[in-house]
Amino acid sequence: MGKKEKDKGISVNLISRDKLEHLTSAEKLKYIINEVKKGRILVLEHGLTPMEQTALIEHTMKEIDQDTFIGIEIEGYGEDKTGLLQRLLGIIKKPRMTVIGPAHLIKTIHKDNDLIQTMIITGKRS
Repeated sequence: MGKKEKDKGISVNLISRDKLEHLTSAEKLKYIINEVKKGRILVLEHGLTPMEQTALIEHTMKEIDQDTFIGIEIEGYGEDKTGLLQRLLGIIKKPRMTVIGPAHLIKTIHKDNDLIQTMIITGKRS
């Protein structure tokens, strides 16, 4: 009896802030792009800053290949609002959760202040 190839499924990785906080922005982006190219969907506990999101999109656009990598889908919450005292003291709030995945596997359905609803697209697409 031959060995049947198992359905590989879709990998969703929940990434803690501890995993990414010791990395530089460049290292973070490289890690994210490498994981997404492997077909993984990432949920970052602490999201990316607006500058990191912009850099991620720029890097991704340079690596698009219609046959192997068509891009990313990214959705997240911005930084928490800071109060006047926090701004005066220079306290910067970290960005909140971000969901990142291959554009052909993930689609954002709805987003509000409390919920990011995504659909994971399975099966072959024509």
